[in-house]
Amino acid sequence: MKAILYRELGGLEKLEYVDVPDPEPGPGQVVIRVGACSLNRTLDIETRLNGYMNPSLPHIGGTDPAGEVMSVGAGVQRAKIGDRVAVSPYFFCGTCPPCRSGRTNICERPSVFGVHHQGGFAEYAAIPDSQIIPLPETMTFDQAAAISLSYSTAWHLLVGRARIGPTDTVLILASGSGLGVAGTQIARLLGARVIAAAGSDAKLARSRELGADETINYTTTDFSEAVKELTGGRGVDVVFENIGTDTWDKSIASLAKGGRLVTCGVHGGATADINIRMLYFREISLLFSVGAIPSEINQVFDLVGQGKIEAVIDSVYPLPEMVAAQERLLSRDIFGKVIIHP
Repeated sequence: MKAILYRELGGLEKLEYVDVPDPEPGPGQVVIRVGACSLNRTLDIETRLNGYMNPSLPHIGGTDPAGEVMSVGAGVQRAKIGDRVAVSPYFFCGTCPPCRSGRTNICERPSVFGVHHQGGFAEYAAIPDSQIIPLPETMTFDQAAAISLSYSTAWHLLVGRARIGPTDTVLILASGSGLGVAGTQIARLLGARVIAAAGSDAKLARSRELGADETINYTTTDFSEAVKELTGGRGVDVVFENIGTDTWDKSIASLAKGGRLVTCGVHGGATADINIRMLYFREISLLFSVGAIPSEINQVFDLVGQGKIEAVIDSVYPLPEMVAAQERLLSRDIFGKVIIHP
């Protein structure tokens, strides 16, 4: 089969479009013919650049493929040949204290499909039967690939961690990113007032179409000051932050008393100063998050299948054009998910 892999860490020049052996299903595994797989900045690009999360080399990336089951291994009980499926990308041990308490996303022995296992940037992929998500007939492979990781992570951020509700005002930063388009829709679905912030007026217009009540262009405006104007000086109840150092201070300044900042990203830097006195006088909560638990992933698939949340796709690239696809993901023009077709 054809696949995109890299044999050593580094830049885009390390990506190779090559022939590799077709996978065979081991015990408890299925092999799918990949119909679509999305790109993720941290797990695909940062992993290739600097070995984030220690992938084995040579490596085939691709965290969230969707496709048709072509063969099954011994002991498979959930999936059968011909099923249309997606992948639940987070693997957990099921026995450590966090797993036993239901917090499988912070398993003590975790792994991620497409990072610690050969992934979906290929014509076929081998997947544990336990990680299969059956697809509704109405859901395309592109939609399934778009939502498996980013949308479930956004759900965990806003629902599992920040626990937003209809009385909250929520600021969504980077509203054109995969997380941002998901976060905007989730906050709106749960009845919150949504303020979307992005770097272009075109992205903000799209964010309004997805349900944002107000928008802020943070390349032309200090977004913390704009938030104060939009909230009568009070600030927002929740900041959906996934950038890091570049926006940290203004994100904190945007919060109302008792506000919550929830984050899972550091694309704009991983180090920030914290004024502890200001935080405790205002009872600010800083909530950090990783991944999602299985029930949240299933919830997101149900909501997209029902048409209550839209899987927003920026662009689709064939597998041989992976370099162009990753360049697109890193561009400032992106709105939604970049999808790869083998």
